[in-house]
Amino acid sequence: MRPTLISVIVSTYNRSDALCAVLDGLARQRDRGFEVVVADDGSRDEHVDALFAHRADWNFPLRHAWHPDVGFTAAAVRNLGALQARGDYLVFLDGDCIAQTDFVARHRALARRGSFVNGSRVLLGPALSAAIVERRSAVPRCGLGMLRERLRGAINKLAPLCLRWPTRWRRTRAAFRWRGIRSCNMALWRDDYVRVDGFDETFSGWGHEDADFVARLHAAGLSRVDGYWATEVLHLWHREAARDTESVNRQRVVDRLRGGADRMRAERGMNNPLRSRDTARVTVLIDAESHDARVPGTGRSGAT
Repeated sequence: MRPTLISVIVSTYNRSDALCAVLDGLARQRDRGFEVVVADDGSRDEHVDALFAHRADWNFPLRHAWHPDVGFTAAAVRNLGALQARGDYLVFLDGDCIAQTDFVARHRALARRGSFVNGSRVLLGPALSAAIVERRSAVPRCGLGMLRERLRGAINKLAPLCLRWPTRWRRTRAAFRWRGIRSCNMALWRDDYVRVDGFDETFSGWGHEDADFVARLHAAGLSRVDGYWATEVLHLWHREAARDTESVNRQRVVDRLRGGADRMRAERGMNNPLRSRDTARVTVLIDAESHDARVPGTGRSGAT
């Protein structure tokens, strides 16, 4: 069984230059059976305006879902994005991760009932990241140019960009493991997302809300499919976020794995949010039927 419509949910915060480069990458997809929801964690007006100004550059249905900035609330904004998604399959992508042209196609091929996909990334250095964002041009998946960048240390790996591991050879993992969890590139069926109530919005600050999500998916009976050598995205360089809450958040995941909390559902999730979504704003930038750019402000207010 393959998804009918894939919803790519792109989380962002005050980095419209990188976001535009990410949306450019999605505009080059060979598989056109997708829509995009930008899940905005409270970006300032100038970054929202920059997104609206470039909406004519893209060729897919596009919505912008924004809520006020109250700090790092990655879990809450992903849930907000999922609530706006129309697809039966959800792919989560960070707003600083540029997809290759086969990204959507590979996720569609890897979609299996009873499982979720943990994708992969290739880290880029500061100079190469800046050049990519400035050019807003296609980034080659392989070739001499990328080989030179690898030899210069501007990317941390090259082989996964050049080669694709066959889908039929991929193994599933029923047990939780910390290594390789990447919410910047993750996919699952929408009804499985709803079953565990999405990401847990009680996680505050940086770290491990994605591990908690994966732990609950396993508790719900889902297996993990690794998307390495298939779904690699180019992760633009940025300074690391403060990690003051990392140890506390990790301990919460450990407690859940030990059975110290509800092992499957979020404490506060998409259907039982931590805070009101009445202040959320949702704008349709490119209509699903016509793909025509619409004037900002004509979308609905509030999450549905």
